Amino acid sequence: MNFYDRLVLDTAVDRENLMSCPIIVDCLEGRVGLASYVAFLTEAYHHVRHTVPLLMACGARLPDRLDWLRSAIVEYIEEEHGHERWILNDIAACGADPGVAAASRPALPTELMVSYAYDTIARGNPVGFFGMVFVLEGTSVAIATRAATIIRSELGLPAAAFSYLRSHGSVDQKHIGDYERIVNRLDDEGDRSAVLHAARAFFRLYGDVFRQLPRALPARGEIREVA
Repeated sequence: MNFYDRLVLDTAVDRENLMSCPIIVDCLEGRVGLASYVAFLTEAYHHVRHTVPLLMACGARLPDRLDWLRSAIVEYIEEEHGHERWILNDIAACGADPGVAAASRPALPTELMVSYAYDTIARGNPVGFFGMVFVLEGTSVAIATRAATIIRSELGLPAAAFSYLRSHGSVDQKHIGDYERIVNRLDDEGDRSAVLHAARAFFRLYGDVFRQLPRALPARGEIREVA
């Protein structure tokens, strides 16, 4: 079994815990609200704007034996640069103020997730950062396109409000293919263990980001608690 397949298998329970977050279940079942979507985009802005700095920090900390991975990071930086601006454009297309979103403080779970990523690179094995990549990229490919279709249908938002979700959805299979090739080249068990440990942690941390988002109000006559 290659390492990527092992990573998928060994994090199956963690992935299911993330996918069972109430707001994700709500969305995929058609219970969505504008405030929830804008809140999601706002938190996405707060962690996506760190993607390039995190990649740069990771590349700087890699040992010489992983110089090939540094080359892959350079390509990834080029692809990811500026994506946080797409999110602000999506927020504006929703009728919300992107300036307010950009100036806001991230929710604590988002702040903790980003902090853990920097700490993994600075204090642990920098290769562990690819555990975060596995969680965020894999989750996006799995549900982003479907979620965008449902949200647009339910809320009547313009296509311009979904550049982030659609660019990171099922059409973005190239990133997953590239990621699979990268991690399968990791031949050091310490590096592999660092990626697996971080992936499990990020499934929990990213789940916490979703759990703190405001859920849509229940339909008339439906009684359920709204977090």
